[in-house]
Amino acid sequence: MCQPTRKPYQCIIPPYISDKISSSPAGDADLDIDPNRSGERRFRNKRKALSRLSKARRSLMANVYNADDAEEMIIELYDAGQLPILPGEMVWQSGQSPKPKEKIAKEAIKGAENTWSVYKKLFNRNSIDNMGMVIQQSIHYRENPRKAFANAFWDGSQMIYGDGDGLTFGSFTGDLDIIAHELTHGIIDYEANLTYKNQSGALNESFADVFGILVKQWTNKTSARRSNWLISDKILKGKKYALRSMKAPGTAFKNHPELGDDPQPAVMSNYIKMTGDDGGVHYNSGIPNFAFYVAAYEMAGNAWEKAGAIWYAALTDKKALKKSATFKDARKATIAKAKTLYGAGSNEVKAVTKGWDAAEVK
Repeated sequence: MCQPTRKPYQCIIPPYISDKISSSPAGDADLDIDPNRSGERRFRNKRKALSRLSKARRSLMANVYNADDAEEMIIELYDAGQLPILPGEMVWQSGQSPKPKEKIAKEAIKGAENTWSVYKKLFNRNSIDNMGMVIQQSIHYRENPRKAFANAFWDGSQMIYGDGDGLTFGSFTGDLDIIAHELTHGIIDYEANLTYKNQSGALNESFADVFGILVKQWTNKTSARRSNWLISDKILKGKKYALRSMKAPGTAFKNHPELGDDPQPAVMSNYIKMTGDDGGVHYNSGIPNFAFYVAAYEMAGNAWEKAGAIWYAALTDKKALKKSATFKDARKATIAKAKTLYGAGSNEVKAVTKGWDAAEVK
């Protein structure tokens, strides 16, 4: 979420970063990070309407192309023109040639294409809703004409990217895992639909990070043991900073001039109980993130093959992972899926168990 109490958006920039920047003497006064209240109402109205419909009807209302259920990638790119009016002017759609030459446009298209391809090739998933949903994206979004918009988010039916300011934040299309993370929030909405609060909300964020990093690793052909496991390692300007580290939560940024140190815990003994950030969803997601990293590292090879298959199977089984799932529920679900996929005494089961044990989730 973009704000700890009132914003339903699932934004890539967490409140503990936006709050630090807004309160820091060194913070950029010309930076806008949080979507406004009119945007919030738009999101809530979409979610309420979609929640009352069947899966098939939801798909028809959510930009579905394909009367004959053909499984093809359909992506639309819009230019918001530095305005808060969505989706903006269409600049490209799948099948159109040539593709835009602008760097931000090319990055947004590539990110969506790679995310769609990973879910299709690895998990046989047909877009966000698994029924061919068109992936809409709007670039150059801005709400305050005097401030650069520094965030990216899934609003319930499409992706939205700000341009950043070039000082604190770079381009929000430059990190492939940002795009995959946010699109995965859409998939979570259609699957486990994890309640965005406390541990279930932290799992929501963690699943988005898991598949965000898997899309990046798959694209770059990086194995589990060679990956740096950093989420969004290009977005923060300056030294080598990232938003999160799955390998070592709490180390993504150190001594940042505006943000200080990364506050994420890696283990349950450091779990943060709080009312803000919807019960600490962006903080405590470090714990299941670390569990996934250890599991994938122990399996070796490519994380998207076995570890990814286990986590995807858990995410898409509503009986195994309910909306109010806790970390213990996720442990139970992923171990059960590892047994189903690879056998009760398999190395994969041992690796998943070791991952949750390392995160002190027992």
